[in-house]
Amino acid sequence: MDSADPSRSRRLESAELDERLARWPGVEATSPNCLVLALRARSVEGAAELVSLVVLQASAAGKPPEIDLRGRTVVCTIRTPEVNGVTEPDLNLAELILRTAREAGAELLPAPDRLEIAVDTVDPERIRAFWQAALGYRVQGRTFGDFEELRDPDERLPSLWFQPMDPPRTQRNRIHLDVYVPASAVRARVETCLAAGGRLVTDAHAPAWWVLADAEGNEVCLCTTAADPLPEG
Repeated sequence: MDSADPSRSRRLESAELDERLARWPGVEATSPNCLVLALRARSVEGAAELVSLVVLQASAAGKPPEIDLRGRTVVCTIRTPEVNGVTEPDLNLAELILRTAREAGAELLPAPDRLEIAVDTVDPERIRAFWQAALGYRVQGRTFGDFEELRDPDERLPSLWFQPMDPPRTQRNRIHLDVYVPASAVRARVETCLAAGGRLVTDAHAPAWWVLADAEGNEVCLCTTAADPLPEG
């Protein structure tokens, strides 16, 4: 990261990020705080070579690489932990990886879904330490306004965040899942859930998120990265 130019370390807002990503099909924000590129190489050996190239590019950019390799599929996650979001250098690195993947003949795939767990609470500070101890997570910087996350130190398990209730709600479940789905796929996912016996609780915040519930009222938010406030759950 270029410390001589503070603007380069600025976290990009959701609307700005959406506008920039529209120029680069294949680069997706599975949440407002990270970019994801999913690539399928022609062979397992090709996937390993692609990983090596990405590692070199990420290291040259001063960013520790976050790479998942499974067979021929390579998933690259790009973010700036210091601002808990995406910055200009992140976009530059994503563009470079995308160009490298194309030159290597790799196929672009839809980004994998991202899962988060949300806990509705009257007092986040009162219960955060308990959940941090129970899960062995670490406290992550604030992601959306005053909302703070707990994350798996190895970034393998879903993050957990606390949503203050005002006023308190006691007539419904207090824990729900947030599933981030690529914008191009979310409407089909909503329809699939409805066909599977679910019901629509609200689409008032679409296309940022839809709230759905199963037959017993357990809820899930199907989210995209469309610019909008944080899900109310």
